[in-house]
Amino acid sequence: MAKRKNSSNSDSIEGWNYEAKVNEIEEIIARIEAGELELEEVFDQFAKAVEYLRQCETFLQQRQQQVDLLIETLSDE
Repeated sequence: MAKRKNSSNSDSIEGWNYEAKVNEIEEIIARIEAGELELEEVFDQFAKAVEYLRQCETFLQQRQQQVDLLIETLSDE
């Protein structure tokens, strides 16, 4: 699960960008669907896309927690 731990910190890595990762995922999917890749590369690219999806999910969960905390703080005032 160490790989998952790295994903949870992915948004703190300099240069990491949610929209850029989504674009990369879309490009991978398009290349797979177009049949541009050899079978081995399909699996490699699919694994890469899954990792990017995990990073995006973690990013969104962290931001949701921040929003929830801000809302809770406003409600307490």
